[in-house]
Amino acid sequence: MPYPAGHRSAVRKRIIHSARGLFNLHGFEAVSIQKIMARAGLTHGGFYSYFESKSDLYAEVLSCFFTDPTWKNNWKGVVIDKSKNLGPQVVRAYLSRQHFEDVENSCPMVALPTDVSRSGKSAKAAFENVFSAMVDLLNRSSRKKGTAGSTEAKAIAALCIGGMVVARAIEDRDIADDLRTACMSVALELGGWAEANAPRARKSTKPSTRYTM
Repeated sequence: MPYPAGHRSAVRKRIIHSARGLFNLHGFEAVSIQKIMARAGLTHGGFYSYFESKSDLYAEVLSCFFTDPTWKNNWKGVVIDKSKNLGPQVVRAYLSRQHFEDVENSCPMVALPTDVSRSGKSAKAAFENVFSAMVDLLNRSSRKKGTAGSTEAKAIAALCIGGMVVARAIEDRDIADDLRTACMSVALELGGWAEANAPRARKSTKPSTRYTM
C-alpha cells in the first residue's frame, strides 16, 4: 500500500529534528545514526533512503530561522513579530535567557561551530549559508545603508553567536548573564536599535511572554 502524499517529506523532517537535538546536546561525533533514527521512531536501515551519510544529514541540520521559514525556536516566551523590524527582535531573541537555557533547541550556529570547523566542505558551506542569511536579515533591518550597514551587520551577528557560545562555556551564571547583557547592549547600539519600541531585556525569574535576560 503506497504511503500518503507528503509522507517522505514528513519523515525527512523527523530525522532532521531528531538529529538537531542530539547534535546540539552531544556533538556530531558522539551521536550515531542508530540513536538519531531511534529518537525519530524509525529503523536504522531506513536512514540511507533519505541521506547518504551522517555528514550529509549534518549539513541539513545546520539551518535556522534565517534560512528555514518552518523552523520553530521553541524558546518559551520568545516571539518574533514579522510585521515589525526584525533586527532588534533577532538580537534580543538570540541572546535571551530562553535560548541560553534551551541547549537542545539552540540555533546550530551556537551549538555546533567547533564541529563545523573540523568537518568537510558541505558542513562549512551550510554554516556559511546560515550566517550569511543572518547577516543579510540584520543588514536589511539596519538604519545604516551600504558598506557601513553590511559591516555592522556582520559584527552584530558575530556578537550574537559568539556571545552565546562564550556565555555557555562560563560556569558562573552571573558572569554568563552579564556577558549576554553586554553583547545585547552593544549589538542593539550598533544596529541603531537601542531605543527600539520592543521592551527592554530584564532579569526575571517569572515566565515571560517577551524576551528575558
